[in-house]
Amino acid sequence: MHPKEISIADYSYELPDEKIAKYPLPVRDHSKLLVWKNASVTESRYIDLPKHLPAGSLLVFNESKVVEARLLFQKPTGATVEVFCLEPDSGYPDIATALGQHGSVKWKCMIGGASKWKHGMVLHKTVDQLQIDASITDRSPEAITIELKWNQPELSFAEVLHLAGAMPLPPYLHREAEPSDLERYQTIYAKQEGSVAAPTAGLHFTERLFNKLEQQNIHRTFVTLHVGAGTFKPVKAAKMEAHEMHAEFIDVPLSFIETLLHQRDAPVVAVGTTSLRTIESLYWLAVKLQLGHDKASSGIPVVEQWEPYELPSVLSASEALQILLDWMTDQGMERLFTQTRIIIAPGYELKIAGGLLTNFHQPHSTLLLLVAAVAGERWKQIYEYALQHDFRFLSYGDGCLIWKH
Repeated sequence: MHPKEISIADYSYELPDEKIAKYPLPVRDHSKLLVWKNASVTESRYIDLPKHLPAGSLLVFNESKVVEARLLFQKPTGATVEVFCLEPDSGYPDIATALGQHGSVKWKCMIGGASKWKHGMVLHKTVDQLQIDASITDRSPEAITIELKWNQPELSFAEVLHLAGAMPLPPYLHREAEPSDLERYQTIYAKQEGSVAAPTAGLHFTERLFNKLEQQNIHRTFVTLHVGAGTFKPVKAAKMEAHEMHAEFIDVPLSFIETLLHQRDAPVVAVGTTSLRTIESLYWLAVKLQLGHDKASSGIPVVEQWEPYELPSVLSASEALQILLDWMTDQGMERLFTQTRIIIAPGYELKIAGGLLTNFHQPHSTLLLLVAAVAGERWKQIYEYALQHDFRFLSYGDGCLIWKH
């Protein structure tokens, strides 16, 4: 069955509110870990992860950093309007460029109370000596484009968000961000600013755990996929064909592709759904390059939502990576900046990754479909076990290591 025909109703389970972790554990690597291998479950903790990975394994982490993307503005009436900065206007080549703008920037946003914000109305926010003005420049069904201007042009937009914004915690936590979230809703290795939600599988890692992994000859490397709100968008369509995946920016160094090429006898394990989507997208970028398919205006291919189910997959992983490496070398590219809309759902076969380390995800979500693609039909057994054995769910919850079925 083509994933377009998947009924999202088949990917549901009962998630009581008390199973959702509202806060992280005091120590990151004390989170519980469910290991699913050969159709059997082992309970463990993240600090003991090295015991469950073969020597020589390669862990792929997403080093994207969450930005303080929530801005609260005041209307002339005194009412508060929340602006949630989702992604830059399409006029910018990438998120880093947009975050580096000085004085003004255009950003696609989700607005709380948008119907009361009339076109032409300018809203204001003041923090100490910093004043920010916001006005609507465009409306679409997906997002509203806001032009933001500030009175201290020496500040970049990233600095403005840091001074005036709030951490965008997931709505299912049912609480406002607290000072501790600035640290805990961020991985310890976060580097590239641009996400509006944390790549949560990495929240469990500590320097102590990294040291234990190194002692067991387990390697790590980093990519960047800036997490957009679209990743967590609930599937409202009955069939997946009607669900649109939003594009997300990926940033992959040439050295990372070389590392994957040299990975021979031990598995590649994606730490999080975003890392998995990034490395699997590389395969399909190579397929498109080989086939000479349509490219973006920049000359760099992008991965569209359904292409992995419609393009031929005759390349091996090493062949695909070599094609991509040769192309980047010919182009003089040290880093690959592009976008992916890939949806990994049942019916998809992993091309590069051999396993997935991830948290427990919401019912009716594309993230749960991704888990089902990796685990196979027994994904329900994994989730039923976790619910019955006091695992904590969602962003601040526990996790699972799932080997490719």
